[in-house]
Amino acid sequence: MDIEELSDLVKQHGKAIYGFCYRLAGNKADTDDLYQETFLKAMEVRHKMDMNQNPKAFLISIAIQLRKNKRRKFAWRQRIAPTVVLNEAADKICCTNEEITPEEAVLSNELHSMIRAATDKLNDKLKIPLLMYYTAEMSIDEVSVALRIPPGTVKSRLFKARKAMKEILEVESP
Repeated sequence: MDIEELSDLVKQHGKAIYGFCYRLAGNKADTDDLYQETFLKAMEVRHKMDMNQNPKAFLISIAIQLRKNKRRKFAWRQRIAPTVVLNEAADKICCTNEEITPEEAVLSNELHSMIRAATDKLNDKLKIPLLMYYTAEMSIDEVSVALRIPPGTVKSRLFKARKAMKEILEVESP
């Protein structure tokens, strides 16, 4: 893969990869880092990438592995030298549509916040296939290949994730 092919990958799948990274990381700063690291790693392991296969799934699997490594390193550091967890304000969803009323914008932001909070409560085993399926718009087969698990397991995890999300949202909704 050369620079032109990488540029084409960014054009074709950059938006989906960024959206997936955002859902995985949860804030803009970590998302930007994860997104950049994903494409840097893709350049390093470009000899493994087959452009005729599914490059989007390959990039998402790189993002997942980078996120797992980062979380593992953070947990290791916490065991050695615990730090105070800083709570960051949730990123507000920016509405550029001028036709939306302020009331609709508030309701939409509240709904997005509730869904994001419910998603964050899921463990990675359920959260990652859910994000790959809905935010990265990958098929069950693509998720299966990227995570190296059977398609039936992907379907099962999606079912369990939806069920858990429903329970969380029903408990938290007024």
